[in-house]
Amino acid sequence: MRRVFSVAVKAVITFGLLSLLGVVIYRFIAPPVTFTMIGDALGGHSISKSWMPLSTIDPNMARAAIAGEDSRFCQHHGFDIDAIEKAFRKNAQGKRIRGGSTISQQTAKNVFLIQGGGYVRKAFEAYFTVLIENIWGKRRIMEVYLNVAETGIGTYGVNAAALRYFGHDASHLTPAEAGRIAAVLPLPKKRAAIAPSGFTRRHGNSITRRVGVVRNGGLDACLR
Repeated sequence: MRRVFSVAVKAVITFGLLSLLGVVIYRFIAPPVTFTMIGDALGGHSISKSWMPLSTIDPNMARAAIAGEDSRFCQHHGFDIDAIEKAFRKNAQGKRIRGGSTISQQTAKNVFLIQGGGYVRKAFEAYFTVLIENIWGKRRIMEVYLNVAETGIGTYGVNAAALRYFGHDASHLTPAEAGRIAAVLPLPKKRAAIAPSGFTRRHGNSITRRVGVVRNGGLDACLR
């Protein structure tokens, strides 16, 4: 038992050091690939991605992401307790919802983890969320999120999405274009930003209207 305990302690320390090193490296270097990208490639899909610095991406895109995914992004420290409690209450009522994950949590999952995994993955997600919040900061978290988030089948990042859907890069996006891309983020394999219909169209229009609210209300202040 003593030997098993010793091996377990060494494994935890090794994981902690390697994960910390990975987070530090990605603070300065763009993540070259994610597990989701690998899964797409193994499934026979080509991968389209084109990294663009946050300073070059049109500010409307970050505002649309905040409006659609995480309105308190600049206020919380990785976890939106109110959103988590709301999601828990609705889950208890048997309602189907997306959950209470913040942009920080989604970034941690996208970069370091697989998409499935249940509560075990959630525990690791929380761990990596704490690390990136403290080591990366908000601007880097948003920059990585907007570049690695899946925005269509085989399409990753908002720049690749803008090129695919609108024929130009993400340096110039109208609120409507940014809203359409943001509307795809929750279910990128089932939604399209070009000629959207049904819920995607309604959700995109709703996000578009809230882009100005994010800007005027200073909800993107941590990114300026």
